Amino acid sequence: MKRASTWVAGVMGLLAVVAGAALYSPTPGEPEGDVSVAGYATIQAALDANPGRTIHVPAGDYEISAKLRLRGDHAGLYGRGRIIQKNPQAPILEIEHAADVIVRDLVLTRSADARSSTEPAVVAIDCDGLVLDGVQVLDHRSPAAAIRVSRGRLCQIRNCRVENYMAISVDDRTGSPDWGYAFQCIDGTGIALDNCRGALVQGNQVIEHDMLPTPEMQDRHGLGKFVKRAAQKGAIISQEVWDRGYVDNWHQGSAIVVTGPRESDCVQIIGNYIENAAQGIDLHADHVIVSSNIVNNAFAGMKAMHGSRHVLIVGNQFIKNDLWAIGLMPGATSSDGRAGEPNFDHGSIIASNVISDFGYGNAHWIWGGPGRSTSPMWFDAGQKPENPPLSDVVIQGNIVYNSAVDHHESGPPSQPRYRYAVRVSPGDAGPKNLRFLGNLFQPGEEGMANIELAP
Repeated sequence: MKRASTWVAGVMGLLAVVAGAALYSPTPGEPEGDVSVAGYATIQAALDANPGRTIHVPAGDYEISAKLRLRGDHAGLYGRGRIIQKNPQAPILEIEHAADVIVRDLVLTRSADARSSTEPAVVAIDCDGLVLDGVQVLDHRSPAAAIRVSRGRLCQIRNCRVENYMAISVDDRTGSPDWGYAFQCIDGTGIALDNCRGALVQGNQVIEHDMLPTPEMQDRHGLGKFVKRAAQKGAIISQEVWDRGYVDNWHQGSAIVVTGPRESDCVQIIGNYIENAAQGIDLHADHVIVSSNIVNNAFAGMKAMHGSRHVLIVGNQFIKNDLWAIGLMPGATSSDGRAGEPNFDHGSIIASNVISDFGYGNAHWIWGGPGRSTSPMWFDAGQKPENPPLSDVVIQGNIVYNSAVDHHESGPPSQPRYRYAVRVSPGDAGPKNLRFLGNLFQPGEEGMANIELAP
């Protein structure tokens, strides 16, 4: 009986091959029952033949020239393989309209001649319950996000590493009535979420090594110079900058950004490490927790604007930031509801954060120096007169430390590299009802703050 069963199994296997169904042998460490790409001509062939199943990619290099398309609820892709995209016009992995998809442990990268891409590396659209775990996105080199999740619920991006994600680009704002110009820049974003609810971004590393805001990089690429203008000056840009044809903010993008201010809600950004970003964490969302992150060497550590309500910023380390470390401010899309749905910036808490080595980052030569308004904590007015003011913020138990004493080699320590520890925009458009309790703010060049801080 046993011999007959073996014979039947062999015949059935032969018939499967004749019918075109690929057989495979599980690789060491592959869970029994999962499908391996080893038995298929391409990874995409394995995905197409097994919708909704988990596909294993064994160790090795896999070159592709079109995007991988992962489809079907409960689908998955995992393994120690390295997937190399050779086509600059294509993402590496695309996931659309699928629930509870899991992608883990893979290395995703681009070949050297595919790094001028305007496409993301990983893009997920309308995917509820998505999990990206332990994925590495290396040398993406694009103004498009390395990982982009759009219109997702309960998504998780955890334990991933995004390394070398920025590129030389042109930021074209000629179509915006607020700006009206395009300029040369360094641009790129590590992890981007838009219009997402209930997302978790935890334990990731977002690091850039090469595209740094140095004078040599600016000279080589003409960074900051206008390359195009609209017929009319934008409403927000000053006449001086318009006439000069140059902007300082040519280091663009964010390590982690959450946008979609009227839709993004209930997002947790916890325990991430960010190094050499333009902006570390950029928020346009409501009910956000930013906790236990390290933002090391960014011109702006983090900001929340464009109608960010009820943001909890607790227990983070901000190191070597140069313009501000923590910034709260209304943005152009903030609204009091008279012209549509309300979109306020209010009701937030900033507590138990440490800001150190301020002004010792790569961008100090751009933002620091005499006459510059650098401040570790910045509470600003809106970008437009109609933006409702920032309001109702508790600032408690934080440290702003003058790290000049840590950087001098001999003799007395140099002056602090910030103007004020805290800067608050004055006047009717400035923030309302800020409460400062139990903070340790070491004074800047001109003091602790530009206004009296209300207890």
